[in-house]
Amino acid sequence: MNVAVYCRKLVKKDEPFLRQFFEHLERLGWNAVIESDFRKQLIERTGLGIKSHVFSSYKDLSTGIDLAISIGGDGTFLKMVSFIRSSGIPVMGINTGRLGFLANTPVEHLERTLDMVIKKEYVFQKRSLLRVETEEDIFGEDKFAFNELAVHKKDTSSMITVHASLDGKYLNSYWADGLIASTPTGSTAYSLSCGGPIITPGCAVHILTPIAPHNLNVRPVVVPDHMSIELTVEGRDRKYLLTLDSHSKAVKNGTKVTLHKADFMINVIKFEENNFLDTIRNKMMWGLDKRN
Repeated sequence: MNVAVYCRKLVKKDEPFLRQFFEHLERLGWNAVIESDFRKQLIERTGLGIKSHVFSSYKDLSTGIDLAISIGGDGTFLKMVSFIRSSGIPVMGINTGRLGFLANTPVEHLERTLDMVIKKEYVFQKRSLLRVETEEDIFGEDKFAFNELAVHKKDTSSMITVHASLDGKYLNSYWADGLIASTPTGSTAYSLSCGGPIITPGCAVHILTPIAPHNLNVRPVVVPDHMSIELTVEGRDRKYLLTLDSHSKAVKNGTKVTLHKADFMINVIKFEENNFLDTIRNKMMWGLDKRN
């Protein structure tokens, strides 16, 4: 089995686990294909003599990979998704920090988790993405968002006005600090912190959540994901900020931004013991209040 492995930043406390991880892959007879920057960190920091192929872009993972593993938190998982894209490679996340929504397999369950992978004791949870189109194609090949697209004001304290339409029909003009267009996966990310709803995986919807709107009667809207979303921005500044997951671009006022559901989905490996409802309950600390 060929396994693509990515970790964004190697920290000292994780070194013992990483040694254990690669030793276990070797015992299983699995071939590690390691992201190039991460492999360099491994060699410099741990001295591990890992014989492996490397990858540095999604083009390197188009064929021949059976499984992708991210090691870190949800941000690391998002980056791994950008590497696998439409390849169909199943992905799982091992969490080396706090409890994550995406990377929710704890390090202490490593051997048992990989054993469950061998026995195929898991399900694929299909997660949708957003595809972003602009007049100048500013994101190029990196035009997909697993969590959300966010429109922000850039160099001013003044609010911006975001005009939103659905399938060409006018919805609203949001006078706010910005607007978030989220996938169900992203409903537990930036959208949640701005008052958006939690959406369970598998729901075929997108969420529009205003960021600090001036009008208090403006609320998040959930829309079918087959509808296109068109956004244009007005403001005092000449440019505003467009953020796709963790990747930002400055865009001039008046630029039309169109969002569609991507024509592929990500296969996220999920185990019975790490289901979405348990993660939500633990992450949100539901039940600590005895009245619940």
